[in-house]
Amino acid sequence: GPTGTECIKVKGKILSDAKGFAVNVGKDSSTLMLHFNPRFDCHGDVNTIVCNSKEDGAWGEEDRKADFPFQHGDKIEICISFDATEVKVKLPEAEFEFPNRLGMEKIQYLAVEGDFKVKAIKFS
Repeated sequence: GPTGTECIKVKGKILSDAKGFAVNVGKDSSTLMLHFNPRFDCHGDVNTIVCNSKEDGAWGEEDRKADFPFQHGDKIEICISFDATEVKVKLPEAEFEFPNRLGMEKIQYLAVEGDFKVKAIKFS
């Protein structure tokens, strides 16, 4: 792809009793280009994907997606790519876009939290 676009692949399994999980990418835990948070049933949300950014420890405005392509117990591969203006999260059956609010040019930090068992993470 174009220069500067990497694809980060996160492969794993959603736990069978998952309440939610999150994939965080950015500079560090307090500066995130993207917080991608599918919620099966947590924080008052049911079957909702919440995306956000975080700058110097402060969360931005939540961006909720109507589509929810996840099932309990699923084995999935999430592919995250980005350019100067937006971040894309690709799944086999769906794609989500989120603005690159911080104008971040590289990812130095990746963390997965919640009810998701990571099998592999690949930077390509």
